[in-house]
Amino acid sequence: MGEGDIEYKFIWEDGTEKKSSRDFSGRATAIYPNGDTYEGYFRDGIRDGYGTYKYSTGQVYEGDFRENLKHGVGRMAYGKKGHYNGYFESGKRHGEGVFMYPNGDTYSGWWKDGLKEGKGTYIFKDTGMKVKGIWRAGSLTEGVWELPSGVLYKGIFENNKPNGEGQWVFTNENVVAGEYKQTVKEDEDAAPEEEEEEEGEAAKKIKVDVKWTTHINLYNSAIAINRVL
Repeated sequence: MGEGDIEYKFIWEDGTEKKSSRDFSGRATAIYPNGDTYEGYFRDGIRDGYGTYKYSTGQVYEGDFRENLKHGVGRMAYGKKGHYNGYFESGKRHGEGVFMYPNGDTYSGWWKDGLKEGKGTYIFKDTGMKVKGIWRAGSLTEGVWELPSGVLYKGIFENNKPNGEGQWVFTNENVVAGEYKQTVKEDEDAAPEEEEEEEGEAAKKIKVDVKWTTHINLYNSAIAINRVL
C-alpha cells in the first residue's frame, strides 16, 4: 500500500472494526479505498436499506439502497451541479422527482434511467418562464411554453427549443399559427455539450438558432374574423 492510500474499513455500531462486510446484517460504517464512505444498513454484507453515501468528490446521497445501489426514495446532492429529491431505481433517477439547478431553475416530473422522461415542468427562476410538456431521453419533445405575461406557445420541441408547427396564444385569446425552424449554429465545431447532472448516458445539447414564420393566410383570416365578430 502506497503512502496516502486508504485502507478499507468496516466498523460496527459498537466500534468493532472488521476487514470485510461479508455476511453482515445491520447498521455499520464502511470506509472505501477510494475515499468514499457509507453509513447505514447492510443485509448479508451489501448496502440494503436506509443510509448515507459520501463520495470523495463531495457528492452525497441519502436515502434507500437495494443490493448496493440507490433504489427507492432519496436525495442526491451533486455539489455545484445541483441536487435531486425523488425516486431512484438501480442506481439512477427513475420515477417522479425534482431537480434543482445551481442557478435556481427547477425541473419537476418524471425520470427514466437517469434522464427526464414523460410529463414534467421546467421553471426558469430568472425570467419566470415555465415549460410544461413531455420529455424523451432528457429532451423536451412537445409542450406549452408559458411567459410571465400570460402569453403561451404550444407546439413541438427539439433540442429543448421550438421546432415545427405551433401556435402563440395571447391573453386576449387571439391565436397566431406558424412554424419554427432550427439551424445548428455555424460556430458549433466542437462536440455537443453534455448536461453534467445527468447520470448514465448524458443528454447531448446541440446549440441551435430558431426562426419563427407566421402563416400569413391564417393570420389574415383571423383578423378578418375578429373584425366581423
